[in-house]
Amino acid sequence: MKFASIKKNSLKYLLAGLVSAGCISPGLAQTIDYGKVGSPVNLVVGYQPYYTEAWSGVIMRGKKFYEKYLPKGSTVEFQVGLQGAIIVNNMLAGKQQIGYVGDMPAIVSTTKPEVADIRLVGVLGMGKDMCNIVLVRPDAPDFKTPKDAFQWLNGKIMASPKGSCTDRFVQDAFKKENVKPENYLNQNIEVITSNFRAKKIDGAAIWEPTASKLVEEGLAKRVASGFTVGLSDGGFLTMRDDLIKARPDVAQAWLNAELDAQLFLADEKNAKEVIDIAMAQLTGFTRSSISKSVYGQSPDQLGSKVRFNLPFTFTPDVRSLLTGATTFLKDMKAINVSELRSDAIVSKFADEALKARNLKAPIGDVAVINPAPI
Repeated sequence: MKFASIKKNSLKYLLAGLVSAGCISPGLAQTIDYGKVGSPVNLVVGYQPYYTEAWSGVIMRGKKFYEKYLPKGSTVEFQVGLQGAIIVNNMLAGKQQIGYVGDMPAIVSTTKPEVADIRLVGVLGMGKDMCNIVLVRPDAPDFKTPKDAFQWLNGKIMASPKGSCTDRFVQDAFKKENVKPENYLNQNIEVITSNFRAKKIDGAAIWEPTASKLVEEGLAKRVASGFTVGLSDGGFLTMRDDLIKARPDVAQAWLNAELDAQLFLADEKNAKEVIDIAMAQLTGFTRSSISKSVYGQSPDQLGSKVRFNLPFTFTPDVRSLLTGATTFLKDMKAINVSELRSDAIVSKFADEALKARNLKAPIGDVAVINPAPI
């Protein structure tokens, strides 16, 4: 696929997947019985242990903070999604009620009310190098600056999972840096890993922790990130609106627990336990690669002491990210709206959780720790 053709068909891959045969029937409303307010509830949560910026979900599963807040007798099942689009599929189909996803799938999820009404209820994190990372093959030159690395990708073979936060990042970055790869391929993280190993691609845009894993294994080297071009990435907590309406007590309970999880993640004293928890939920990763993905430092971070911050609720910076990403999706013809609908964001539960503890957004940062703990 030539880079020039991206604007024609790029991000529609994500929407196509949402209504693929056997997944979702457009217009088919599914009624879910959530029980009465105060009664036990059974929840299925889609989360991404393979996306570091969404690791409050990993903490939630490991520490079970939700048990403190949900009605007694409630059950929670966590289901892994390798990409946010998989979680969105399941939420739209009524198979999951809560989802931990990146910015692009989060936005797209709110644009399918004819299938199911999904809202954004919290912010998992915002950074510049959680999703926004550029890797190149290990035998590429040693570039003097990250911008030199971008220029090297002119005329090269580049890959990224289309419809993901990396896709938006790398296309925006290429536009800013006036870079035109020979080919820009739609590949998931497993295929990208295989193709780096087989030396079939020159570069890729990919998220943590896979980026740190590929670097540690010598399959690629990290050369640039969102710091290079001033682009942010984000993770979001999504929830089905029928759950919100039927069980506002459950929605509030989950945001109270989510606040616990993010405060735990922000506390440097918990760093080794965070790694322990992640190790129990990921396969194929070493402790050092997991640690570097959340606490490590790279030259392209330009001296930043923060890996990502934790707004928790919808601050002006968060809303600005959503506005820009929505415009990007519209320009790419992935969605047919240029801005989020007015009720797509439901911030009251996150805001109430903060108010109850006399906290303000952002609630903290996940800091660089040098050397990264193991």
